[in-house]
Amino acid sequence: MSSKELSVCSSTTNITSLPDLTLLADEASIGDVIQDVVRMGPHEEPLHVLDLDDVVRKHYGWCAQMPRVKPYYAVKCNDDPRILQTLMTLGTGFDCASKGEMERMLGYGVKPESIIFAQPAKSIPSLLYARSKQVSVMTFDGAVELEKIHQYYPEARLVLRMRHDSLKVRCSLGKKFGCDPIAEAPELLRYAATLRMNVIGISFHVGSDCDEHKVYYEAVKIAKGLFEYAKTIGYEFSLLDMGGGFPGDNDKPIDRYAQAVNVAIDQFFPAESDIRIIAEPGRYYVSSAVTLVSFVDSKRVMKEKQPDGTEKTRMYYYLNDGIFGTFYCTALEGQQVVPIVRSKLTKQYDTTLWGPTCHVVDKIAEARLPELDVGDSVVFENVGAYGMVLANQFNGFPLPKVRAYLREGTW
Repeated sequence: MSSKELSVCSSTTNITSLPDLTLLADEASIGDVIQDVVRMGPHEEPLHVLDLDDVVRKHYGWCAQMPRVKPYYAVKCNDDPRILQTLMTLGTGFDCASKGEMERMLGYGVKPESIIFAQPAKSIPSLLYARSKQVSVMTFDGAVELEKIHQYYPEARLVLRMRHDSLKVRCSLGKKFGCDPIAEAPELLRYAATLRMNVIGISFHVGSDCDEHKVYYEAVKIAKGLFEYAKTIGYEFSLLDMGGGFPGDNDKPIDRYAQAVNVAIDQFFPAESDIRIIAEPGRYYVSSAVTLVSFVDSKRVMKEKQPDGTEKTRMYYYLNDGIFGTFYCTALEGQQVVPIVRSKLTKQYDTTLWGPTCHVVDKIAEARLPELDVGDSVVFENVGAYGMVLANQFNGFPLPKVRAYLREGTW
């Protein structure tokens, strides 16, 4: 432990019980920590450096820019206990999509009313569990789901999920969830009224890692139309759930998204309307909070024949992390990653970065890099979203080890 680090001894906050949490002196930076990790390497396991200060800054940034929108963190995005309990301490709600996620958050002491069961295709056991724990707010998007809730949790408070897809997203969720707001939603609301189910609002999700801020305005506008329609059949909605999609990389501020959201809700759901507005950010809170420090396990120097008969050198580096670890989304969703290396060499080569497993799809990225040696570090920023939660131990390789840090002043 460096002189800038302090061990966690005692505190009265909710995060005293967290394992492997290191307090940093206020003058220290997470960059200092990463340099220390690199200097002490190579390490057998890939290392995730978790900056909890970044999570805290993101929360205060959200509250400052969208003060009317209460965040319900999407647990599936990164379920590290230090992140979850930090957000619990800060007072966020939680978007849970399974019995396991609800069990976990309730076990931490989160109140049932601070959870939305945001899963439009729920299992019967999960419904019964939610009922037993009084987690009453949940989404639906079809008649069969409505009938199932009517049978197993008739007093649930329902949120109809409509489909409104952005065309500029990493992953379009509307392919799987969300009813058509024109062709299906009114009929579903009429059916819910017939069943005497308590529908309290509308939700939508524009897609994961959205690169289009205006789509939120249009979605809110359409949701307002469904609020008005619901009045004609006896409902008085009280909740608008704006879902997720907000970016979280350190070079992707949410200013333009916040502006679009604020304009929309002020126009269609002004404060005096007394409508509760929530969202389900995941990536926003955690993407930039985690930096991966990986190391070169092996290397090959390839000679590639060119059309003119000459040879061109390509470097193959085999890292101790790959798509079965941190980089699952590079294969699943085509997520681009940017390797960061430290080298005094100026000459660069075409480079392929491979993961450690025997699977040929375990390719992380192609780039132009200076020559590296076995044991050198390769750093990747913005890996906090959907990295650890999707990682597995294929081929027997270890999962990344997470080291969490928090500044004294933040503590």
